Amino acid sequence: MLEVTPMAAEVINELTSQTEAPSDDVGLRFALAADQNSQAALELSLSEAADGDQVVAAPSGAKVILEPAAAQYLDDKVLDVRQDDEGNPAFAIARQEPGQPGL
Repeated sequence: MLEVTPMAAEVINELTSQTEAPSDDVGLRFALAADQNSQAALELSLSEAADGDQVVAAPSGAKVILEPAAAQYLDDKVLDVRQDDEGNPAFAIARQEPGQPGL
């Protein structure tokens, strides 16, 4: 199952609190989409879960919503946050290390 680091959870909570109608049901949603070269790409949005979605809740209350194909792709991954070249937070996905404790 996708693991969410505390820093990623903090950024998700900040993003969801800034939506037009903040709700406990809104989370960061991952969906798989095919790009122009027929390769899979992850799309991010802030939304509520749809039927069939998997919801990963971080201890801080942050929610990550995974559509079924994205859930399968992200099953052995960790969602974290890094700074981009301009110092802004950017989500990063890495493989879970064997024996890594749950976050």
